[in-house]
Amino acid sequence: MDAVTRVKTARAGGTDRPTGLPEAVRAGRTAEVVSLLDGMTDAERRVCFPELKALRRELRGARWTDESRRALPALHAAGAACQTGAAGVASWLAAADLRWSRVSPGVLLHLLGDRDPQWLADVVHRLARRPASAQVPYELMAGLVRLAGCTVPVTDAYVRGWVGHVDGGWRRGGTKLDRLRRDPHLVPLVAALFETDDLGSRLEWPDDDGPDSWTGALARLADEGVLDRTTMVDACVARLLRGGSTGDQRVFLRLLDALVLARAEELARVADWLALASDAVPPVASHAQGVLASLALDGELTARRLAEMSAAVLFRPEKKLVRAQLVLLGKVLLRCPASVPELLPAAAQAFGHQDSEVQERALKLVERHLKKADSPALRGELALAAQELAPALRERASRALGLALSSDVPVVQEEVLPPAPEPVRLAPPPESAAELAEEIGAVMASEADVTAFERALDGLVRHAHQDREGVLEALAPVTDRRWWSHVDPAYGHRAADHFTPSRRGLFNATDVFDLLLATLHGVPDTAALHTAVTRGAGAAACAHGPLCQAFDARLWEVAHRLRTDPLPFLLSTPTWSTGLLEPDVLVDRLGAYHRLGARISESDFAQALLRVRRADRQAAARAAERATALGTAAGLRLAEWLSAGPAESPTHRRGGEGDLLLVGLDGLPGLLDGFPSAYQGLGVPFDGSARHTYCHHWSDGIRPHWPAVLPEQREIVAARLLWDIAALAVEDSRGLGTVLPLLAESGGEAGAAMHLAVAYGLGARHAEDRLAAVDALLTLAARGQLVTERLGTGLGELARSGAVKPLRLAESARTAAATGAHTTLWGVLRHVLPPLLAGPAADSSARPVRGLAELLAVAAECAERNGAREEVPHLAEAAARRGSSRLVTEARRLHRALAEEAAA
Repeated sequence: MDAVTRVKTARAGGTDRPTGLPEAVRAGRTAEVVSLLDGMTDAERRVCFPELKALRRELRGARWTDESRRALPALHAAGAACQTGAAGVASWLAAADLRWSRVSPGVLLHLLGDRDPQWLADVVHRLARRPASAQVPYELMAGLVRLAGCTVPVTDAYVRGWVGHVDGGWRRGGTKLDRLRRDPHLVPLVAALFETDDLGSRLEWPDDDGPDSWTGALARLADEGVLDRTTMVDACVARLLRGGSTGDQRVFLRLLDALVLARAEELARVADWLALASDAVPPVASHAQGVLASLALDGELTARRLAEMSAAVLFRPEKKLVRAQLVLLGKVLLRCPASVPELLPAAAQAFGHQDSEVQERALKLVERHLKKADSPALRGELALAAQELAPALRERASRALGLALSSDVPVVQEEVLPPAPEPVRLAPPPESAAELAEEIGAVMASEADVTAFERALDGLVRHAHQDREGVLEALAPVTDRRWWSHVDPAYGHRAADHFTPSRRGLFNATDVFDLLLATLHGVPDTAALHTAVTRGAGAAACAHGPLCQAFDARLWEVAHRLRTDPLPFLLSTPTWSTGLLEPDVLVDRLGAYHRLGARISESDFAQALLRVRRADRQAAARAAERATALGTAAGLRLAEWLSAGPAESPTHRRGGEGDLLLVGLDGLPGLLDGFPSAYQGLGVPFDGSARHTYCHHWSDGIRPHWPAVLPEQREIVAARLLWDIAALAVEDSRGLGTVLPLLAESGGEAGAAMHLAVAYGLGARHAEDRLAAVDALLTLAARGQLVTERLGTGLGELARSGAVKPLRLAESARTAAATGAHTTLWGVLRHVLPPLLAGPAADSSARPVRGLAELLAVAAECAERNGAREEVPHLAEAAARRGSSRLVTEARRLHRALAEEAAA
């Protein structure tokens, strides 16, 4: 008896539903399911749907079992066919729990193909409105559009799917041009390309302009008249005006080039080119600048428009664009002397540029053309702009203009440092379980800082102690999304195997809360948690091992106590965002523990001791008296710790590997006596080497939490992180610069390790890491903890060896100087320059270090603004060299500034 006959027989027998469908679905017999569905009426399909929903709920709880993987494709097909509502079908087809077990689009189109076209159109437009991350197959959406005969949906998901379909068409033969030409919906979909965000990178490959590239194919279709060329040009320009990443914009710029605009088309869009030259990403701005330059040199751009363009371009940070603009102004001024009154003030706007070379180029331009249209009004306007010049250039401008320049800003300026960041006090823990669940979800979804992490951690401990069941219920939306809540023991590995002590430690905040939430749900073995507490977890021989082990020990112990004897709250939760814990607060917490009769967690108390503020001796003495009065062992231990004085400062030992400078530390007995074994590694001697053979601390997510382990002993943290921070400059790694401002805001001595960490950060490959190092430098300076000689000497040695590139250092120094910290920067650079100048000074034929000229320019600006008067070794020899290279020019400028008498 075939499937259809069984269905009809069941119907004749008066059963409530056709037999066979749920059974065939559960067995994963997709062909039989399709045959059964073909023989059913809509009413019979609806009768089957509740049982299919129940089966889906059942399989969702064991998603990776053999039974689930076998049944889900058939369930995907049957559930879509047994519903009559368009919204329900679309939701079922795009469901996340069915995403990895979908049936083929061809099967779905077969099952849905007999529906009303209007209904099919509704379904496909609902599917197309889903985010692209839902991964609805393009073949399914395109097939539904074909069956419905409806307009194509130009949504983000559909357009991205279409692009992928066209790109993958090489398997079917022909070029991309051929495939696009045959597409019946080509015009609306191409129009949608320009409206879909972040799509440019998808269209970049291949990057030539042939028939198998997007740009080549689209340009060819525009030439053939298949696509309207004017519409394409307008769309390209509009997309470039909208902005975006360089990668996204590059392909649309290439398409615009491929369309080859006529001069009339360029003239009609002058306002657009001006806007692009002003604000677009550098490649697009350069193209717009080139178009406008061509128009200007042909006399088709008015002087007013060129001045407007210059006002925008000359303030861009890209020196290549600025120099090109000054060259363009020079050419136009030579061809049209009558434009001097309008164009010279435009050129003078470059007097305020941050780069002194750009200022000098602009001043030369003014000097060269001023006599062509001299007037008191023009000189006055130029004199006003000249107030922004560097002091040495300002005097030259004064001579050229024949006017005495006055400025509200004195030549010698007072040091201006940004205020040091103030630590943030932690808010109380979340009051309700629902609020706690929201905060834990946020922490796990992002790289949380110490404040958010510690609040969520303490809140979880408190609420688990008060109402375990309520916490589990509130956290259900969070835990349902975690991988360990869906792993079946029969498939792959047991989830508990993941939560065992290992050498890798806890990677990040998500790892921590996975451990704690899984513990609340009974996933890890109690024996494994006990082993982690008694024997330690995350031990490693690398530089970070002690930091990682100390951080992990408290969290494994919290997990063990959640299972066996929940803590009422944590003793070690810091008071401040730096990790510091006020001594009076810790005394209050110990008193509360004593009243509750709660057993103190050894690691939690150890971390509290390391965090408690001891630098404020008066507050520490008062708290020690109160702690002694508690009469408990923990109170006496705290009193002893507070009375021992401020945190010990480690003794440094110079270390190194190759061209790297590293710092070793002698042992700290205070961290060895009376602390659990997991914390004693912090006090053992450290040779400064970067032994990474067995290092598993590859994630940067946990590193920002390590300064809060020792908030009054940052030198230990800095020394153990120094090799990683050095990699920012030496190996071009990325991201760890975020720890530098945290170390600068921390407490304790800012010694050799801290200064070397800042030095490596200033030479980092990536701008965001350099900016973090500048923040750290300014924070140390504002707190009076920066030793400029120490930082400068280290930088000079690193730059001379090649570990830090002077060009990157110059960019960092310029950023710091722009804040007004000229005296601080000069104090650093005066020690950086001598070892870099020594080579060219000893041998005139020696090739200067790349970037030295830029470093000299920043140093000259700082010296001019702070009135420094001193000798820098080897500078005179560099200034006396022949020629007019950038290095010689800047060396002469610095030498002249240091030799001149201070201005009044």
